[in-house]
Amino acid sequence: MIQETFSRLRNKKMILQTLVFGLVFIVIYGMIDQLNMPYADMIHEYGMLLVILNISLNVIMASGSAFMLSLSTIMAQLKGKESMGSNLSFISVLFGILTYGCTPCVIAFFASVGIAFSVIALPYAGLPYKFISLGLILIGILWTLWEIKNGKCKVKKS
Repeated sequence: MIQETFSRLRNKKMILQTLVFGLVFIVIYGMIDQLNMPYADMIHEYGMLLVILNISLNVIMASGSAFMLSLSTIMAQLKGKESMGSNLSFISVLFGILTYGCTPCVIAFFASVGIAFSVIALPYAGLPYKFISLGLILIGILWTLWEIKNGKCKVKKS
């Protein structure tokens, strides 16, 4: 089943889908970064190395999320159900928004549900939280691959 999955990933339609997903996720992760701390401010406060690391992590996370969603699409075609692991890319984006993302957005969101708190400045413009998001994406990819390899297909009895 894994070989069939990787064979289908080389299909033009899947390559295009993966590229579109990747671009969408790059825009989302870049927007989260800009809402947290613009790159110019990040360079001034932490240096160019942190900006390069942040952009590199954005590209890696966007590529991983796109790959995971394409795997989930192929799994749905092959087995008739989507992977539960594909939800982790959404959780990763939500986690980013609620931790290292837009601080005013987070305060307004939590205030609307009755939670009040004071925001503490996150170290290195939220870089540790990006590593947690990357971990969630990697877990999602591994989970999806495991489901493709070991998951059972439901066969209806007539």
